[in-house]
Amino acid sequence: MDFVGGLPRTAKGNEVIWVIIDRLTKSAHFIAIKTGMLVPKLAEIYIEQIVRLHGIPSSIVSDRDPRFTSRFWESLQEALGTKLRLSSAYHPQTDG
Repeated sequence: MDFVGGLPRTAKGNEVIWVIIDRLTKSAHFIAIKTGMLVPKLAEIYIEQIVRLHGIPSSIVSDRDPRFTSRFWESLQEALGTKLRLSSAYHPQTDG
């Protein structure tokens, strides 16, 4: 799970792609979002776009983006029973 930013703005105002890869099925999701989107909205999108299609993951690997290390995100994943695993700095290959 990672973000790709610095992209040209779309007609809907999106400038960032949220990349989420299901390691079991190898399917990739590319979700266009706005820069600075808050964690509660990301959580809503995550439930609608990922959990709805794949179920609740047993673990998530992400970078150390403040959105993924926030109390809200950690509490949500704890409530879902998902383990959070943070990738090593400067080693993006481990991000899902």
